[in-house]
Amino acid sequence: MSLSEPSAATDLSSDSQNRMVLVVYTAAIFVSALLLFSVQPLFTKMVLPRLGGSPAVWSVAMVFFQSLLLGGYAYAHFLMQLRNRAVPVAVHLVLLVVAMLTLPLSISSGWGDPPNSGYAIWLLGLFAVSIGLPFFALAANNPLLQAWFVRTGHPSGPDPYFLYASSNIGSFLALLSYPVLLEPMFTLRAQNLIWTGGYGLLIVLIASCGIMLLRSPANAADLNMPADDADAPAPSWMTRARWIFLAAVPSGLLIAVTAHISTDVAAAPLLWVLPLSLYLLTWVLVFQSRPLLPHKWMLLAQPLAIAGVVVLLAFGGEQNLLLTLGGHQLCFFVIAMACHGELARTRPAAKYLTGFYVALSFGGMVGGLFAGLIAPFTFSWIAEYPILLALAALCRPTGNERLPRWSNWYWPFLAALAVALIAPTWSPGTVMHWLDDRRVWMIGAVGVLSALLALGLNASRWKIFATVVVALVLLRAYPSDDGRVETVRSFFGVHKIVVTSNGQYHVLMHGTTIHGAEKFKNDDGTPVTGRPEPITYYHKDGGIGQAIAAVRERKGAALRVAVIGLGSGTLTCASLPGEDWKFFEIDQTMVDTARDPKYFTYISKCEPDLKPVIGDARLTFAREPNGVYDLIIVDAYSSDAIPIHLATEEAMEIYKEKLAPQGVVAMHVSNRHLELSSVVVGIADANDMKSWVYSEDSGRDSEYIFSTSVVVSARHEADVGALASSDKWAETEAEDHQRVWTDDYSNVLGAVWRRMRDGEQ
Repeated sequence: MSLSEPSAATDLSSDSQNRMVLVVYTAAIFVSALLLFSVQPLFTKMVLPRLGGSPAVWSVAMVFFQSLLLGGYAYAHFLMQLRNRAVPVAVHLVLLVVAMLTLPLSISSGWGDPPNSGYAIWLLGLFAVSIGLPFFALAANNPLLQAWFVRTGHPSGPDPYFLYASSNIGSFLALLSYPVLLEPMFTLRAQNLIWTGGYGLLIVLIASCGIMLLRSPANAADLNMPADDADAPAPSWMTRARWIFLAAVPSGLLIAVTAHISTDVAAAPLLWVLPLSLYLLTWVLVFQSRPLLPHKWMLLAQPLAIAGVVVLLAFGGEQNLLLTLGGHQLCFFVIAMACHGELARTRPAAKYLTGFYVALSFGGMVGGLFAGLIAPFTFSWIAEYPILLALAALCRPTGNERLPRWSNWYWPFLAALAVALIAPTWSPGTVMHWLDDRRVWMIGAVGVLSALLALGLNASRWKIFATVVVALVLLRAYPSDDGRVETVRSFFGVHKIVVTSNGQYHVLMHGTTIHGAEKFKNDDGTPVTGRPEPITYYHKDGGIGQAIAAVRERKGAALRVAVIGLGSGTLTCASLPGEDWKFFEIDQTMVDTARDPKYFTYISKCEPDLKPVIGDARLTFAREPNGVYDLIIVDAYSSDAIPIHLATEEAMEIYKEKLAPQGVVAMHVSNRHLELSSVVVGIADANDMKSWVYSEDSGRDSEYIFSTSVVVSARHEADVGALASSDKWAETEAEDHQRVWTDDYSNVLGAVWRRMRDGEQ
């Protein structure tokens, strides 16, 4: 027997142990990230019914998760300062077990209804008391396990950042699998139980990681640490500040891009998750040992991406929806790759790993706070997007300028250019109109100039920043909307009031979706007088107008009507003297806008004493007395996003309870992205109600009279009067193969697929 055989056996044993360490640590980090990012859509969906399905719930949720991520990273950093290796393992396992005792996830029972204002603070508190502890424990796992991995003495320990890629792959898969697999297949309760089981598995994996750490030699990490890393000086405060800035800009852009595409372009369902998935993908790519997309390529592409966003903002979003959505997200991906690539390039030695992650999470929280909480209360439009876009130029590394003698003349040139282009807006005239007609080319040219500066002259980031700022100022100076525009912003979104160029119509818009309009001038230019005529989706010949007329005719007396959703107040003018109409609206700014006669006169002329009930209708309407309403109109939409909790079996049960003996529920389900008629038919059938569907193109869009899809549901055929025999209304049976939406189950992806399928037929 040779002397080398025991050594070979030892090497094999060591290799086997190293493989086991790598597998267990990678699995623990992957499962932790999977749980961390699947809890976000899961719990946010549980909370959405409390706040009307507002997209802002997602933004505030992101702020909460980023803030708690910082807390978890700081906790991990503190634990790893302790010299005793057993204490961090014991403390963290105790935290995980205590957090496990709070599961399954649920909304805290002591948390009441949302207030009339201060939704964001209320929502942050709700998240904190409901899921704060388990999320905090999960948030600490990534840096903590990487720090433990370094100390196991594994050969890859000196550069453990590849595990961060594993973490973000788990996060990426969690986000994509939720709308595609979990939501369509499982109820909320089942999702919750699966998540709780995963949490239990994670505790076992982390305990295994802790045992492997404690069994490794006390000086394993030092023996395996390169001399340069062992002697590396601590990062300076300037370096840490740079890390924070590089993390803050893409984090803020993530929320700003999401807000822009769901407000100013289209509020298509599932859209909120796509930018976050791209954001996580950038972390996966930049921390690979051999990145698929080299950092130098991303730095070259970054100024082109910034210029691309400028051009997209100049064009607007209605011309080519898919191109615009894809363009914004592609540009965001490139900008985030450049920023995160700089972070990966400047990452410290492994001994400073936890401090590095604290800086990253602090930057993420700062960017999230600015875009998710500060900006919505500061600006009346999505101003955070262009602001963060300009700041992205400052994320570029420093370099030597080409042709420095000529580049010094750039500052006076840019100042002169800015004055020449902006000055005409102060005194509109021929020059102003000439520039306005060429706004896209003008703004795009300035945006492209910033890219040329970066690529051609390797100009300083401050010159690129200043050029981008000029382009973005021009966007506001030369707006794309035809006519005068005013914006109103609240927690529930940004609404635009557009006065058409000839002053004939005032139009209420959320993104590219019209929610109401009023005719102020006749075709000959004379003012419209008298009682305003309901138009858009509420014209007397449309689905809702016909439903009102049929119920009124059937009853033969004054109606008692409940309307969920106010909009511009159009339906106040569908009432008749002596009738009792009650409106339910979640957004106070919408009420203020509809009341203001400079915007719309429906309320002031038809229901001047209107006192709408403020709050989420699912909560406020449930408090109404039973058996009193002849007609309930459900018309609560925020852009093309829908408050799902108003279209469930339980919601329809509430509507049915509030109906008078021969009452009718009319639900407005017009939507570009979702097929909802079958959903309403299904929830009505589950409550033993019959349904009739109306879907017809008015052919009069130029007059702001739109095609509508409406479903009316009632206990008996006689309750809907003439609609039952009308050839424009089809009595529709529930589809046996389609699962009924409940408070515990909904399938938005299925509604998207049905709309796409119907569009192809």
